[in-house]
Amino acid sequence: MSRPAPKIRVDLNSALPVYRQLSEQLRSYLVEGILKPGDQLPGVRRLAIDLGIHFNTVAQAYRSLADEGWLEVSHGRSVRVMPRRTPAADPEAFESFRGRLRSLVAEARSAGVQPQRIGRELRAVAEGIEP
Repeated sequence: MSRPAPKIRVDLNSALPVYRQLSEQLRSYLVEGILKPGDQLPGVRRLAIDLGIHFNTVAQAYRSLADEGWLEVSHGRSVRVMPRRTPAADPEAFESFRGRLRSLVAEARSAGVQPQRIGRELRAVAEGIEP
């Protein structure tokens, strides 16, 4: 059964490209189970209009998630969440993730966030629980 997609927001002033903001938000909703297999997302043009961005930006975000096996995108039709099995961890991908995580932790530590708090937050996010 289709449910409405969760609220998607973009920050046009962010250094992070809008297509990445979209794909990262949607990936989070998918991993956390907020979006489930069979759910329908807004079409490319509809979401672009709703967010006030170019439709190619939405198409790029949807394509990246389709390439990961999360979405089925039908030209001129619906965008649907697909069932997806968790792939085996790729050592190269893990090392890339580890580097990004180290940078993020360093940023948090330099802002005064205590290691215990960072650990709790990481655990909560990894388990799909929002504090």
